[in-house]
Amino acid sequence: MAAKSIVHKFRSTSLITIVSISLVLFILGLLALLIIDAQKITRDVKENADVEAFLYSGAKDADVTKLQKMLDASDFVKSTAYISKDSAAKQLESVDKEDFIGLLGYNPLPASINIHVKAEYANADSLAVIEKELSHFPQVKEVVYQKSLIKLMNENLKKISFIMLGFSALLLLVSLTLINNTIRLTVYSKRFLIKTMQLVGATEPFIRRPFIWKGVRNGLVASIVALLMIFGAINIATKSELLPDLREINDVNTYLLLVGTVILLGIAISWISTFFALHRYLRLRADDLHF
Repeated sequence: MAAKSIVHKFRSTSLITIVSISLVLFILGLLALLIIDAQKITRDVKENADVEAFLYSGAKDADVTKLQKMLDASDFVKSTAYISKDSAAKQLESVDKEDFIGLLGYNPLPASINIHVKAEYANADSLAVIEKELSHFPQVKEVVYQKSLIKLMNENLKKISFIMLGFSALLLLVSLTLINNTIRLTVYSKRFLIKTMQLVGATEPFIRRPFIWKGVRNGLVASIVALLMIFGAINIATKSELLPDLREINDVNTYLLLVGTVILLGIAISWISTFFALHRYLRLRADDLHF
């Protein structure tokens, strides 16, 4: 009966440890996915910043086509779109709801090339260089982009990134503390067994070995459980349209990195916490075990 009670107690403590680590890793994994999703949204926002290169009215179609192809091949360009004079007029009429061409008797709007720059170039310094380069082309009359809006956008995105980074660091600290305390409680429940093994002559490495292996095993099992929960949450979130952008995270390397990180984190935290918790009780005097 006593042996069965001890086995049941050990299984209970292992289950508590696995559940605690799984929940923490699940939260950290979801946070990592949210950060990835936020980075994608940030990139999309930046790449929606338009740079318009207005063209001279006398520019030849062949020269304009050559310029557009040259821009498409540039490192800083994600995509371009040619907007003719007639298309520009229709777009303006759809906004203002007025026939300004009939009022003026002619179309004053120039043709233009609408340029979507890559996210890494959507900042004040890079856009200033791009504006200077575009101005050198003989077909380009004027380069226009919303400098104040882009500056404000980058400042706000930077603030949001710092807030998310701070929140992530805080959550990671709380999570590590929670796991560490759970493992310390598990080791605490076996302090008399540890001291008994010491009294019969067992060395510290011999005592540590089964606890460390058990901690690693619990960390691995908890990591697998957490990953199953994470991918289940991803499936639910994408199907219910809560986070539809997660569908577009189809990079295998991203998911492999997530899996590897969760498993390594689970094993490492369990190993380190178990090692230091054991170190304390291995150094503890027998008289202090009851406190």
